[in-house]
Amino acid sequence: MYSLRNLIVIPILGLSLISCSSIITSATNKMAKNLSTAITNNDDLATVKAGAPAYLLMLDSFIEGDPEDSSMLLSASELYSAYASVFVKDEQRAKRLTQKSLDFALQANCLSMQERCHLKTMEFKKFEKVISQYEEEHIEYLFTLGASWAGWIQSRRGDWNAAADLARITKIMNHALKIKEDYQSGQIHLYLGVLNTILPPALGGKPEIGKQHFEKAIQLSNNKNLMAKVIYAEKYARLIFNQKLHDQLLNDVLKSEPRSKGFTLTNMLAHEQAKELLVSGKEYF
Repeated sequence: MYSLRNLIVIPILGLSLISCSSIITSATNKMAKNLSTAITNNDDLATVKAGAPAYLLMLDSFIEGDPEDSSMLLSASELYSAYASVFVKDEQRAKRLTQKSLDFALQANCLSMQERCHLKTMEFKKFEKVISQYEEEHIEYLFTLGASWAGWIQSRRGDWNAAADLARITKIMNHALKIKEDYQSGQIHLYLGVLNTILPPALGGKPEIGKQHFEKAIQLSNNKNLMAKVIYAEKYARLIFNQKLHDQLLNDVLKSEPRSKGFTLTNMLAHEQAKELLVSGKEYF
């Protein structure tokens, strides 16, 4: 709630303030969710890139007013992570933004249950136990944590201390898959596909398991998530040097209509990346 709890002096006045606070909190949470939906359905990358910083500041202001609103923390974590991964090229800035995203996700999880505090630093066996206790009702907490953590690592490529957290992310996503496989139209499978294809087989990578996850992600989105095909081509087809599959996936993306509810923005980006990968693929293979 907003910092109205200290104003409860007269019982009737207190009840009125609590009610008002709940309405405001509900409205701001709805605004954050609607904002996220509007962004994902926007077909102009330039508009989103230019406008997103203002939205981030707005979410910061909501959190400043109520730092214990876990729903708002999750919304902010998602948007910060997405903005950093898609639009931010400066390495130091990406690190700052993904750190903020991860901090928001960790804070939300801590607020949901005391045992979930210190997830980033607790001993791994205890971490495994805590993660295994998440149930479907808290899938948003679990998935947002895993996604923001993955973005945090992505912005720190080459940092082996950061890469050491991959085992924790894998544990998070595997448990999320167990409790709700179709969450966000297969996004969990997409993350697991990437996690299994980060390394070549000789160094412990599991590309064939990654392939299964990529194909399941495409299936669960009813073939609407074009970015899944782009990542499938980049992470799997290139890893095993399969140019035929690589080009087929990317050409399928370019032939597909990008505007689809819930996927439009990422599909527009997928079209751009597919073109780039087809060009660079001529030198890669």
